[in-house]
Amino acid sequence: MTEITANERMAQRPSFGRRLLRGQEIGIAIVLIAMMLFFGLLSRNQSFLQPGNIMNIIRDFTWIAIPAFGMTFVIISGGIDLSVGSVMAIAGLAVGAIVSSDRSPFMVDGVVPAWTSIVGVLFGLGVGALCGLANGFMITVLRLPPFIATLGMLQMARGIVYGLAQGWPIQNLSTEFVSLGRTLIPLSPQFSLPLPTLIMLIAAIIMWIILTRTAWGYRVSAVGGNENAARLSGINVRRTKIMVYALSGLMAGAGGVLLTARLGVAAPTAAQGYELDVIAAVVVGGTSMSGGEGSILGTLIGAAIMQVLRTGLNLIGVEAYWLPVAQGLIIVAAITLDQWYRRRQGMRGGFSSLFAFAKK
Repeated sequence: MTEITANERMAQRPSFGRRLLRGQEIGIAIVLIAMMLFFGLLSRNQSFLQPGNIMNIIRDFTWIAIPAFGMTFVIISGGIDLSVGSVMAIAGLAVGAIVSSDRSPFMVDGVVPAWTSIVGVLFGLGVGALCGLANGFMITVLRLPPFIATLGMLQMARGIVYGLAQGWPIQNLSTEFVSLGRTLIPLSPQFSLPLPTLIMLIAAIIMWIILTRTAWGYRVSAVGGNENAARLSGINVRRTKIMVYALSGLMAGAGGVLLTARLGVAAPTAAQGYELDVIAAVVVGGTSMSGGEGSILGTLIGAAIMQVLRTGLNLIGVEAYWLPVAQGLIIVAAITLDQWYRRRQGMRGGFSSLFAFAKK
């Protein structure tokens, strides 16, 4: 069988409006607004809705949203990536080793040149992508289950971070690099947009275009919907999966680089446990754990929901120890609603075939 042509693929796609805002995404957005109003009313002096707090929320969920974009592709393809937190940490360590005045190999007369920030960022992104490629290799060539392969990478990457850093954070990062995570772009007298958030929005647009407007994005959805049907249609399943995990590693690396720039140190403990937050953002955003369907916009809203929950519970006086309970309940509720929605649509938990995706 020959691979579907570009014209046929585009003809099968829903209209721009339907792809941009599906009913499921509208529902998630309503939940986000309701949560913000709820915490705004319960917080003391409505501190939750203050511009400064809103800006902090927007900035803080950036570190979750960017890796979650890559995770969206992984879950749509029918896989899972448990290593994103550790990949974020190792990417942060990689860039820290380049831009730190304590360790940089490019230091001149005790000063780290400004251009090393670019080299460091590229190095951190490369390390993240390399970890993703390793995941893809283990899954497609060694035929390890995604859960096992990425769990192993989680341990290996974190172990490398601790081993190279000897448990100590890398400090004295260059001013030019740190400004990447701390620069504010004024939008009004009361509100400024953090530069990392602007980068996140640009990344979201790029990932949305890749997923919904390219042949490769179609292949990712087809592989997750029905791998055998995708293979019979001429799609190179192995190459698609390797690229998906490489993309996930790249986005995790980007999140780790920006997080390191914000913190001002490359800590071995950075992004510890973030893999759960990232997966939660994707699932809450409506991406099916069965594979085959998901959206970048939904993931973006899901990441915002998780950060609103974290900040809101803190402001209304709930102890941080109870936060995992709330997060777990939201994840279970999201998956339950997803399964109910798909049963209601007659999909039985997801796309049953490549043709079901084409008719959507």
